[in-house]
Amino acid sequence: MRVLITGGAGFLGSHLCEHLLGKGHTVVCMDNLVTGSLDNIRHLFGGNRFFFVKQDVTQFIHYPGKIDAVMHFASPASPVDYLKIPIPTLKVGSLGTHKTLGLAKEKKAIFMIASTSEVYGDPLINPQHEKYWGNVNPVGPRGVYDEAKRFAEAMTMAYHRVHNIPVRILRIFNTYGPRMRLHDGRAVPNFITQALNNKPITVYGDGSQTRSLCYVDDLIRGIYKLLLSNINEPVNIGNPEEITLLELAQTVKALTQSRSRIVFKSLPVDDPKVRCPDITLAKKLLKWQPQIGLKQGLSKTIPYFRKALDK
Repeated sequence: MRVLITGGAGFLGSHLCEHLLGKGHTVVCMDNLVTGSLDNIRHLFGGNRFFFVKQDVTQFIHYPGKIDAVMHFASPASPVDYLKIPIPTLKVGSLGTHKTLGLAKEKKAIFMIASTSEVYGDPLINPQHEKYWGNVNPVGPRGVYDEAKRFAEAMTMAYHRVHNIPVRILRIFNTYGPRMRLHDGRAVPNFITQALNNKPITVYGDGSQTRSLCYVDDLIRGIYKLLLSNINEPVNIGNPEEITLLELAQTVKALTQSRSRIVFKSLPVDDPKVRCPDITLAKKLLKWQPQIGLKQGLSKTIPYFRKALDK
Protein backbone atom coordinates (compact mmCIF):
# COMPACT_ATOMS: atom_id res chain seq x y z
CA MET A 1 0.00 0.00 0.00
CA ARG A 2 0.90 3.67 -0.27
CA VAL A 3 -0.01 5.23 3.07
CA LEU A 4 -0.10 8.90 4.07
CA ILE A 5 0.42 9.47 7.81
CA THR A 6 -0.22 12.90 9.29
CA GLY A 7 1.76 13.57 12.46
CA GLY A 8 4.28 11.05 11.16
CA ALA A 9 7.22 12.76 12.85
CA GLY A 10 5.63 12.47 16.29
CA PHE A 11 6.06 9.75 18.92
CA LEU A 12 3.42 7.34 17.63
CA GLY A 13 3.56 8.50 14.02
CA SER A 14 7.28 7.78 13.67
CA HIS A 15 6.89 4.24 15.05
CA LEU A 16 3.99 3.73 12.65
CA CYS A 17 6.07 4.95 9.66
CA GLU A 18 8.81 2.51 10.65
CA HIS A 19 6.39 -0.42 11.06
CA LEU A 20 4.66 0.15 7.71
CA LEU A 21 7.99 0.43 5.89
CA GLY A 22 9.03 -2.82 7.56
CA LYS A 23 5.89 -4.45 6.14
CA GLY A 24 6.87 -3.37 2.62
CA HIS A 25 4.53 -0.40 2.23
CA THR A 26 5.34 3.07 0.88
CA VAL A 27 4.93 5.87 3.44
CA VAL A 28 4.24 9.57 2.98
CA CYS A 29 4.92 11.30 6.31
CA MET A 30 3.20 14.68 6.74
CA ASP A 31 3.97 16.89 9.75
CA ASN A 32 4.26 20.60 10.59
CA LEU A 33 6.83 19.77 13.32
CA VAL A 34 5.03 21.74 16.05
CA THR A 35 5.30 18.80 18.45
CA GLY A 36 6.95 16.28 16.10
CA SER A 37 10.68 16.16 15.34
CA LEU A 38 12.80 15.22 12.35
CA ASP A 39 15.05 13.36 14.80
CA ASN A 40 12.28 10.75 15.12
CA ILE A 41 12.35 9.92 11.40
CA ARG A 42 15.87 10.87 10.33
CA HIS A 43 16.87 7.20 10.09
CA LEU A 44 14.08 6.63 7.53
CA PHE A 45 15.35 9.19 5.01
CA GLY A 46 17.23 7.87 2.00
CA GLY A 47 14.94 4.92 1.35
CA ASN A 48 12.96 4.91 -1.89
CA ARG A 49 9.66 4.18 -0.11
CA PHE A 50 9.69 7.04 2.42
CA PHE A 51 8.68 10.62 1.66
CA PHE A 52 8.40 13.60 4.01
CA VAL A 53 6.12 16.62 3.48
CA LYS A 54 6.16 19.54 5.88
CA GLN A 55 2.57 20.80 6.03
CA ASP A 56 -0.09 22.03 8.42
CA VAL A 57 -2.98 19.62 7.88
CA THR A 58 -5.56 22.28 8.75
CA GLN A 59 -4.77 23.73 5.29
CA PHE A 60 -5.88 22.20 1.98
CA ILE A 61 -4.03 18.92 1.37
CA HIS A 62 -3.06 17.64 -2.06
CA TYR A 63 -0.68 14.80 -2.81
CA PRO A 64 -0.16 13.44 -6.32
CA GLY A 65 -0.72 9.83 -7.27
CA LYS A 66 -2.42 6.91 -5.60
CA ILE A 67 -3.00 6.79 -1.84
CA ASP A 68 -4.45 3.60 -0.37
CA ALA A 69 -4.84 4.75 3.24
CA VAL A 70 -4.84 8.08 5.09
CA MET A 71 -3.93 7.78 8.77
CA HIS A 72 -4.67 10.99 10.67
CA PHE A 73 -2.33 11.00 13.68
CA ALA A 74 -1.54 14.73 13.74
CA SER A 75 -2.38 16.36 17.06
CA PRO A 76 -0.75 17.70 20.19
CA ALA A 77 -1.30 14.90 22.71
CA SER A 78 -0.18 16.13 26.11
CA PRO A 79 -1.86 18.30 28.79
CA VAL A 80 1.18 20.60 28.52
CA ASP A 81 0.27 21.18 24.86
CA TYR A 82 -3.44 21.72 25.54
CA LEU A 83 -2.59 24.57 27.91
CA LYS A 84 0.04 26.10 25.63
CA ILE A 85 -1.65 25.72 22.21
CA PRO A 86 -5.36 25.09 22.81
CA ILE A 87 -6.62 26.59 19.55
CA PRO A 88 -4.25 24.65 17.24
CA THR A 89 -5.25 21.52 19.19
CA LEU A 90 -8.92 22.17 18.38
CA LYS A 91 -8.14 23.04 14.77
CA VAL A 92 -6.13 19.90 13.99
CA GLY A 93 -8.96 17.74 15.37
CA SER A 94 -11.66 19.59 13.46
CA LEU A 95 -10.26 21.26 10.33
CA GLY A 96 -7.43 18.73 10.06
CA THR A 97 -9.86 15.83 10.19
CA HIS A 98 -12.06 17.48 7.56
CA LYS A 99 -9.09 18.07 5.23
CA THR A 100 -7.70 14.54 5.62
CA LEU A 101 -11.14 13.00 5.10
CA GLY A 102 -11.41 15.06 1.91
CA LEU A 103 -8.11 13.58 0.73
CA ALA A 104 -9.28 10.03 1.55
CA LYS A 105 -12.51 10.67 -0.36
CA GLU A 106 -10.61 11.98 -3.40
CA LYS A 107 -8.20 9.00 -3.38
CA LYS A 108 -10.89 6.41 -2.53
CA ALA A 109 -8.67 5.44 0.39
CA ILE A 110 -9.21 3.90 3.81
CA PHE A 111 -9.32 6.60 6.50
CA MET A 112 -8.05 6.00 10.03
CA ILE A 113 -8.50 8.54 12.81
CA ALA A 114 -6.24 8.31 15.84
CA SER A 115 -8.79 8.99 18.54
CA THR A 116 -8.17 8.60 22.24
CA SER A 117 -9.37 7.29 25.57
CA GLU A 118 -9.84 10.98 26.40
CA VAL A 119 -13.21 10.78 24.61
CA TYR A 120 -14.36 9.02 27.80
CA GLY A 121 -13.27 12.03 29.91
CA ASP A 122 -13.27 11.40 33.66
CA PRO A 123 -15.18 8.12 33.28
CA LEU A 124 -18.01 7.01 35.53
CA ILE A 125 -17.46 3.35 34.57
CA ASN A 126 -14.29 1.28 34.73
CA PRO A 127 -13.01 -0.28 32.53
CA GLN A 128 -14.24 1.77 29.58
CA HIS A 129 -15.87 -0.02 26.63
CA GLU A 130 -16.60 1.43 23.20
CA LYS A 131 -20.35 1.87 23.84
CA TYR A 132 -19.70 4.23 26.77
CA TRP A 133 -20.38 7.84 25.77
CA GLY A 134 -18.05 9.42 28.29
CA ASN A 135 -18.05 12.15 30.93
CA VAL A 136 -16.30 15.16 29.39
CA ASN A 137 -16.20 18.79 30.55
CA PRO A 138 -16.43 20.65 27.20
CA VAL A 139 -15.31 24.00 28.67
CA GLY A 140 -12.44 22.78 30.87
CA PRO A 141 -8.78 23.13 29.86
CA ARG A 142 -8.61 19.46 28.77
CA GLY A 143 -11.81 19.90 26.75
CA VAL A 144 -9.91 21.28 23.75
CA TYR A 145 -8.35 17.85 23.17
CA ASP A 146 -11.28 15.72 24.31
CA GLU A 147 -13.86 17.55 22.22
CA ALA A 148 -11.57 17.83 19.18
CA LYS A 149 -11.28 14.05 19.16
CA ARG A 150 -15.01 13.53 19.78
CA PHE A 151 -15.75 15.86 16.85
CA ALA A 152 -13.18 13.99 14.73
CA GLU A 153 -14.97 10.70 15.41
CA ALA A 154 -18.35 12.26 14.52
CA MET A 155 -16.96 13.73 11.27
CA THR A 156 -15.34 10.41 10.38
CA MET A 157 -18.60 8.51 10.82
CA ALA A 158 -20.49 11.16 8.85
CA TYR A 159 -18.11 10.69 5.88
CA HIS A 160 -18.51 6.92 6.24
CA ARG A 161 -22.31 7.16 6.14
CA VAL A 162 -22.63 9.86 3.46
CA HIS A 163 -19.67 9.07 1.17
CA ASN A 164 -19.25 5.36 1.98
CA ILE A 165 -15.59 5.81 2.89
CA PRO A 166 -14.10 2.82 4.73
CA VAL A 167 -13.01 4.18 8.13
CA ARG A 168 -11.09 2.96 11.18
CA ILE A 169 -11.65 4.69 14.53
CA LEU A 170 -8.78 3.92 16.87
CA ARG A 171 -9.20 4.82 20.56
CA ILE A 172 -5.68 4.89 21.96
CA PHE A 173 -5.11 4.47 25.69
CA ASN A 174 -1.98 5.62 27.55
CA THR A 175 1.08 4.59 25.54
CA TYR A 176 4.78 4.99 26.30
CA GLY A 177 8.14 4.15 24.80
CA PRO A 178 11.19 5.59 23.04
CA ARG A 179 10.77 8.93 21.19
CA MET A 180 8.44 10.49 23.73
CA ARG A 181 9.51 14.07 24.37
CA LEU A 182 11.58 14.68 27.51
CA HIS A 183 9.23 17.41 28.69
CA ASP A 184 6.06 15.84 27.33
CA GLY A 185 4.18 16.44 30.58
CA ARG A 186 2.68 12.95 30.82
CA ALA A 187 3.43 10.61 33.70
CA VAL A 188 6.02 8.27 32.16
CA PRO A 189 8.34 10.96 30.67
CA ASN A 190 7.94 13.11 33.80
CA PHE A 191 8.77 10.29 36.20
CA ILE A 192 11.70 8.95 34.16
CA THR A 193 13.37 12.33 33.57
CA GLN A 194 12.92 13.34 37.21
CA ALA A 195 14.26 9.98 38.43
CA LEU A 196 17.29 10.00 36.12
CA ASN A 197 18.13 13.54 37.28
CA ASN A 198 17.63 12.50 40.93
CA LYS A 199 15.06 15.27 41.28
CA PRO A 200 11.76 14.95 43.18
CA ILE A 201 9.28 12.71 41.35
CA THR A 202 6.03 14.68 41.14
CA VAL A 203 2.82 12.76 41.75
CA TYR A 204 -0.41 14.75 41.41
CA GLY A 205 -3.19 14.21 43.93
CA ASP A 206 -2.62 11.33 46.34
CA GLY A 207 -1.42 9.05 43.52
CA SER A 208 -4.43 6.73 43.76
CA GLN A 209 -5.70 7.66 40.29
CA THR A 210 -5.03 4.88 37.78
CA ARG A 211 -3.63 4.56 34.28
CA SER A 212 -3.24 1.56 31.98
CA LEU A 213 0.05 1.76 30.13
CA CYS A 214 0.69 0.11 26.77
CA TYR A 215 4.19 -0.22 25.33
CA VAL A 216 4.41 1.40 21.90
CA ASP A 217 5.33 -1.78 19.98
CA ASP A 218 2.16 -3.50 21.22
CA LEU A 219 0.05 -0.50 20.25
CA ILE A 220 1.53 -0.31 16.74
CA ARG A 221 0.74 -4.01 16.17
CA GLY A 222 -2.87 -3.31 17.15
CA ILE A 223 -3.08 -0.28 14.88
CA TYR A 224 -1.82 -2.28 11.91
CA LYS A 225 -4.31 -5.08 12.54
CA LEU A 226 -7.14 -2.51 12.73
CA LEU A 227 -6.01 -0.85 9.49
CA LEU A 228 -6.18 -4.18 7.65
CA SER A 229 -9.57 -5.09 9.13
CA ASN A 230 -13.01 -4.07 7.86
CA ILE A 231 -14.20 -2.62 11.20
CA ASN A 232 -15.76 0.83 10.82
CA GLU A 233 -16.77 1.25 14.48
CA PRO A 234 -14.50 2.53 17.29
CA VAL A 235 -12.05 0.04 18.79
CA ASN A 236 -10.08 0.46 22.03
CA ILE A 237 -6.38 -0.36 21.76
CA GLY A 238 -4.53 -0.35 25.06
CA ASN A 239 -3.23 -2.43 27.93
CA PRO A 240 -5.88 -3.36 30.53
CA GLU A 241 -3.20 -3.81 33.21
CA GLU A 242 -4.21 -0.97 35.57
CA ILE A 243 -1.72 0.70 37.91
CA THR A 244 -1.91 3.68 40.28
CA LEU A 245 0.29 6.66 39.51
CA LEU A 246 2.00 6.24 42.87
CA GLU A 247 2.85 2.62 42.00
CA LEU A 248 4.15 3.79 38.63
CA ALA A 249 6.39 6.39 40.30
CA GLN A 250 7.75 3.76 42.69
CA THR A 251 8.39 1.33 39.81
CA VAL A 252 10.28 3.96 37.78
CA LYS A 253 12.33 4.93 40.85
CA ALA A 254 13.31 1.31 41.43
CA LEU A 255 14.18 0.59 37.78
CA THR A 256 16.34 3.72 37.47
CA GLN A 257 17.93 3.16 40.90
CA SER A 258 17.17 6.81 41.56
CA ARG A 259 17.81 8.73 44.78
CA SER A 260 14.71 10.86 44.08
CA ARG A 261 12.01 11.26 46.67
CA ILE A 262 8.34 11.20 45.67
CA VAL A 263 6.46 14.45 46.29
CA PHE A 264 2.75 15.22 45.96
CA LYS A 265 1.11 18.23 44.28
CA SER A 266 -2.50 19.23 43.76
CA LEU A 267 -4.49 17.42 41.08
CA PRO A 268 -4.93 19.27 37.74
CA VAL A 269 -8.45 20.29 36.65
CA ASP A 270 -10.52 17.41 35.17
CA ASP A 271 -7.68 14.91 35.58
CA PRO A 272 -9.24 11.43 35.08
CA LYS A 273 -9.40 9.35 38.27
CA VAL A 274 -9.38 6.04 36.40
CA ARG A 275 -8.35 4.93 32.93
CA CYS A 276 -8.53 1.32 31.80
CA PRO A 277 -9.56 -0.12 28.41
CA ASP A 278 -12.03 -2.90 27.88
CA ILE A 279 -10.28 -4.64 24.96
CA THR A 280 -12.90 -7.35 24.40
CA LEU A 281 -13.54 -6.08 20.85
CA ALA A 282 -9.86 -5.95 19.92
CA LYS A 283 -9.28 -9.47 21.26
CA LYS A 284 -12.33 -10.86 19.48
CA LEU A 285 -12.21 -9.05 16.13
CA LEU A 286 -8.48 -8.34 15.71
CA LYS A 287 -7.05 -11.27 17.68
CA TRP A 288 -4.88 -8.67 19.40
CA GLN A 289 -3.78 -8.13 22.96
CA PRO A 290 -0.66 -6.59 24.49
CA GLN A 291 2.33 -8.83 25.15
CA ILE A 292 4.87 -6.55 26.83
CA GLY A 293 4.53 -6.04 30.59
CA LEU A 294 5.16 -2.72 32.33
CA LYS A 295 8.60 -3.48 33.78
CA GLN A 296 9.79 -4.91 30.46
CA GLY A 297 8.47 -1.89 28.55
CA LEU A 298 9.97 0.61 30.99
CA SER A 299 13.31 -1.20 30.75
CA LYS A 300 13.18 -0.63 26.97
CA THR A 301 12.20 3.03 27.44
CA ILE A 302 14.57 4.25 30.18
CA PRO A 303 17.78 3.91 28.06
CA TYR A 304 16.25 6.20 25.41
CA PHE A 305 15.60 8.90 28.02
CA ARG A 306 19.04 8.42 29.54
CA LYS A 307 20.65 8.98 26.14
CA ALA A 308 18.41 11.97 25.36
CA LEU A 309 19.26 13.59 28.70
CA ASP A 310 23.00 13.03 28.08
CA LYS A 311 22.63 14.99 24.83
